[in-house]
Amino acid sequence: MSGHSKWATTKHKKAVVDAKRGKLFAKLIKNIEVAARTGGGDPDGNPTLFDAIQKARRTSVPTDNIDRAVKRGSGADAGGVDYQTIMYEGYGPGGVALLIECLTDNRNRAASEVRTAMTRNGGTMADPGSVSFLFSRKGLVIVPQQNGISEDDVLAAVLDAGAEEVNDLGESFEVVSEATDLIAVRTALQHAGIDYDSADASFLPSASTALDADTARKVFKLIDALEDSDDVQNVYANFDVSDDVLAEVG
Repeated sequence: MSGHSKWATTKHKKAVVDAKRGKLFAKLIKNIEVAARTGGGDPDGNPTLFDAIQKARRTSVPTDNIDRAVKRGSGADAGGVDYQTIMYEGYGPGGVALLIECLTDNRNRAASEVRTAMTRNGGTMADPGSVSFLFSRKGLVIVPQQNGISEDDVLAAVLDAGAEEVNDLGESFEVVSEATDLIAVRTALQHAGIDYDSADASFLPSASTALDADTARKVFKLIDALEDSDDVQNVYANFDVSDDVLAEVG
């Protein structure tokens, strides 16, 4: 899955500097608000909130916005929204399996926007359970390549914490673990003095579908359309793309 991960990491960095910055910030703020609502507003006692704040800071979300989201979520300030998590399943061009995670206060609007994006961009909706079995809940930590730290250094730091594998993505390393070991893995990195960009519970596929450039363009267009919805928080897919295809697609 390194090709998929490299694409996702590159896209995230690009979103920080282009026109999608506002949408990315909004999704990160929503994560913070939900984490604070679920586990309280103290990041020291709420690891999910800690990581949501860390990711937002890494993406240059203003501190005032972060603080307000924590207060709304924890109930310290009025105006918080009771978001629901909804998962939709479907297929994209080339038979790519898709899990679409929504965080919304309006189920009907979310369903409508997901269906519209799928229909207009070569995707098809699937029945619940027909795609999700292809994915497993995993912990995913992205570590920037820094100060000469090698893949072996990262692996040595996280192996005893439950990490399953470390993948070299070029400009960063991807540390995969069971979702239940996510906090232990990122804590081990902290203790080893190794910085990390993000630590998230994610859905990773058990098998991937290799894409040529033409199909990759269609899949990327579909995912962009889905992520353009304010209700769509994450899109997980089982495609893989080679470096040559990534370079050709741009």
